[in-house]
Amino acid sequence: MGSDVRRLFLSTGVHVPCLVQGAASAQPLLLLHAWGESRRSFDRLAPLLEGFRIFVPDLRGHGEADKPATGYSLEDQARDVAAILDALGLKSAAVLGSSSGGYVAQQLAVMQPERVDALVLAGSPLTLQGRPAFADEVEAVTDPLDEDWVRQSLLWFPLGRAVPQWYLDDRVADGLKLPAHVWKSMLAGLCQAAPPTETGTIRAPALILWGEQDGLLPRSQQETLAARIPGSVLKTYAGTGHVVLWECPELVAADTRAFLAQS
Repeated sequence: MGSDVRRLFLSTGVHVPCLVQGAASAQPLLLLHAWGESRRSFDRLAPLLEGFRIFVPDLRGHGEADKPATGYSLEDQARDVAAILDALGLKSAAVLGSSSGGYVAQQLAVMQPERVDALVLAGSPLTLQGRPAFADEVEAVTDPLDEDWVRQSLLWFPLGRAVPQWYLDDRVADGLKLPAHVWKSMLAGLCQAAPPTETGTIRAPALILWGEQDGLLPRSQQETLAARIPGSVLKTYAGTGHVVLWECPELVAADTRAFLAQS
């Protein structure tokens, strides 16, 4: 299964790298990483998605993408994703979003429904309005970032399952690539946005994956999210925390393959 990393120039004015993997004739699947991470957060999932043509970008401000001073509202992020599809020559794709990446995917599905064939939302919020407990820490961040602070930030999302140490180290490396202004602007953009399901209706088939030990997203909100997306499927993972992608990529891959085969 061939793969390459393309450097895309988006109509929204930024350059982003995008991993492209799989047969050109296969079903397209776009993977959107979470705030503070990069495309490399899918390193354990991507090899399990054989049979798809997968596209895995670094989003604005993250990884090896451009890091401008502005453009971090939820709508801005969704416009970037639409521009990524344009740059790849894709009219539409299935979209899998991890955590806040799933929030961006929801926004895209509301703003440009014709671009989203199906959604897989892994630990994705119904709403991020309000001020999370760690917001004060983020507001105090300055450049250059302190590696110990980034490592401690992983503890905001307690794990229910064991995750390889190399993978956690990679997430620290991801966090260190974000300038302080991106940490702050991205969080503000997410928390200030109107929840996508309150501004429009998502018509795409949706699989919602949620860890039963998620301390950030309560079950009631996941049930509401499922109720707002007609025909969606909510699947829960026992012994799993918020970052479903980190904790059980094998389950995410198997459930994604089964769901998209039926969509």
